[in-house]
Amino acid sequence: MSLLDALYRGGHLRTLDHALAQSLRRLDRDTPDAVLAAAALASLAVAKGHAGVSLASPQALLDTSLEAAWPDEGGWRAQLAASRWVATPGDADAVADPHAPLVLEGDLLYLRRYREYERTLALGLQRIATGTVTDAGIEPFAPLFATLFPPAAHDGHQARAAALALRHALLLVTGGPGTGKTTTTARLLVLLAAQARHAGRGMPRIALAAPTGRAAERMAESVRHAVQALAAAGIDADLLAALPATGTTLHRLLGTIPDSPRFRHNRDNPLPFDVVVVDEASMIDLPLMAKLVDAVADGTRLVLLGDPDQLPSVEAGDVLAAILGAAGDGDTLAHDDAAALHPLLGEPAGRHPRERGDPAPSLPTFPGVRVHLQRGWRQSEALQLAPLAAAVRDGDADTALDLLRGGTLSNVHFHEGLADPLDARRDALLAHWRSLTHAATPADALAQSTRLRLLTAVREGPQGARTLNARIERLLVDNGAGTPRGGPGHFHGQMLIVTENSYRHRLFNGDIGLCLRDDDGALVAWFPGEDPAQPRAFHPAALPAHESAFAMTVHKAQGSEFDTVWLLLPARVNRVLSRELVYTGITRARRELHVAGSDPVIRDALSRHASRWSGLGWRLRQPAFTQ
Repeated sequence: MSLLDALYRGGHLRTLDHALAQSLRRLDRDTPDAVLAAAALASLAVAKGHAGVSLASPQALLDTSLEAAWPDEGGWRAQLAASRWVATPGDADAVADPHAPLVLEGDLLYLRRYREYERTLALGLQRIATGTVTDAGIEPFAPLFATLFPPAAHDGHQARAAALALRHALLLVTGGPGTGKTTTTARLLVLLAAQARHAGRGMPRIALAAPTGRAAERMAESVRHAVQALAAAGIDADLLAALPATGTTLHRLLGTIPDSPRFRHNRDNPLPFDVVVVDEASMIDLPLMAKLVDAVADGTRLVLLGDPDQLPSVEAGDVLAAILGAAGDGDTLAHDDAAALHPLLGEPAGRHPRERGDPAPSLPTFPGVRVHLQRGWRQSEALQLAPLAAAVRDGDADTALDLLRGGTLSNVHFHEGLADPLDARRDALLAHWRSLTHAATPADALAQSTRLRLLTAVREGPQGARTLNARIERLLVDNGAGTPRGGPGHFHGQMLIVTENSYRHRLFNGDIGLCLRDDDGALVAWFPGEDPAQPRAFHPAALPAHESAFAMTVHKAQGSEFDTVWLLLPARVNRVLSRELVYTGITRARRELHVAGSDPVIRDALSRHASRWSGLGWRLRQPAFTQ
C-alpha cells in the first residue's frame, strides 16, 4: 500500500488533502507517491495550524501511529526538489514559481500560498521596522514622561516600552494578564502625540484594533479608563483627545469586501493612520497578519500587544512567537537607544554598556524591538491567579497541583477527577443561562453573558464543547427557556458563536451573539456592534455557519474574559493538551476559576508545548531581509 493510501484509509487525511494529491496525480501520472503524500501532508499541516510540514518529523501531524513506511528524509527531499509541482527558490525573499503549488525551503514543504504569506510578511515587517521615525529630540518630553511614568506607579519595563516607541516604528509589548499592556500603550500614545505636536505636525491618527470584537472593546475600554486617570493627573487635554475612544476588529479596520477574502486596504491603498495598535497579537494567523502588515503605510508606527504564553492562533502560523524570537530585546538597550533615551530613563535602564566595561549588546538581525512586562498590577482580592498561572506557564506540574489542591488561592477551585460539571453544578450553571432571557435589553443580555463561560480543551467527546452544548440546549429547552423558532435548533436564550468569516454580514469566526425573542415573539440573533450599547440584529436563518456557545473551546475563548470560568479538561490524556492551552484557559477568568481535571491529565498537559512549524523566524533573520 502506498503512503498516500495508508494515510487516507487510516483516516489521517481530510478529503480536501487527499483531493489535492489526486489532482496532481491526474495532471501527471508519473508523479511519485512520495510527492503526492507530501502534498497531502502540506495541506493537512495548514489545517492543524502549521505553515508547512516538516519533512524531518511528519509523523507529528498524525493523532495515531501509521502502519506504513515513511520515505527517507534525504531521498524525499530530492524527489520533491525534482518534481514539477515543487518550487525551490534560491533566496528567502524570492517569489516562488506561481505555476508550482508547493514550495520546498529547508526541511519545510509549504503550500505555495502560505510560503508567500511568510515571505511578504517578513518583507513587510522589515519595511515597517526600518521606516524613518521623526526625531524631534528626547529632552523636551522629559517632564511629560516623568508625569506619565512616576516610579511608584509604573515599573521600568513600562517606561522603557513607551520611550522606545519614540524611536522605533515597530514595537512589541508583551506580558501576561494584568501587567499593564494597554495602560502602557495609552501613555505611549500620549508621548507620540506630544512628539508630533512638538515637530509641528497635526495630532497623530491612531487606530486600535484586535482580532475579535470583544478584544477590541476591552482594549478601548482600558484606554478610556487610562485617559480618565491621565486627565485627573493633569495631562494636557489636547494630547488626550488624540487617543481613540473605540476599537475595531482587524477585519473592519482593513475593510472587508463582500464575498472576497481580500480587503480594501492594502499596499496600494494603505490604512490612513499614523499609529496602528493591535492587541491580542498571539491570536492573529499568518494570512491575516500578512494582510495587515501589507496595509500599514510607510512611516506608520505598528505596536503589537500580546501574551506570548497563550495559545497560538487557531489558523495557520505562530506569528507573534516568530517575531518575538527575531526582534531585539528592549530589556537590554542597544547603544544608540541607551544614549538617546538617557534623559528619560536615566540609570540604570539607559546606561551605556561600554561605559561600564561591558560588551555592547549584540545587534539583532531584525530591527523590531520588544519589551516584556513582568510586574502584575491587576491584583484582585477576588481572584488570586498569578502563582498558578506562573506554575502552568513554567510547566511546573507539582507546584500547580499543590496550589490547586491547597485551597490557598482566593476563588480558585479544583474539582479533581470531576468529568461532568453539568451534573455536579447543574442548577447554578443553568440559572446563569436562563437569566440572560430576562435582561432588559439585548445589549444588557450580551454584557451579562460574559459573567460565566464553560471552557473545554477539546471539541468532541464527553468533555467536548459540542457534546456539552447539545446537553445544555436540551436542559434549557426542556425547562422552559424557549422552544425552537426562527430556524432549526434556534431558541430564546441561545448563545451562538460564528464559525466562519462572513464579509457580507461583517461577522467573523469567534464572534459571539445571543438569540432573543422581540416584542412580537420573533426570534432575533443579536451580535455586538461598534457601539456596545447598539448591538446588531440578524434573522437566525440568515447567519453564516454557527453553533451554540454555552461551552466553548479554549481556542475560541482567546481575546475574551469572563467573570467566572469553568475549565474542563478531558478525562484522558489528549495530544491537543499543552501548558499554553491550560494557561490560556485559566487566564480567561476575572473573578472566579473552577478547574475540573485529573492529576495525570494535568501533568501531561504541562509537559507539552503547543509548537508550530513555521519558517517566519528563520526568514526574518536572513540577510536578504535585513539590508
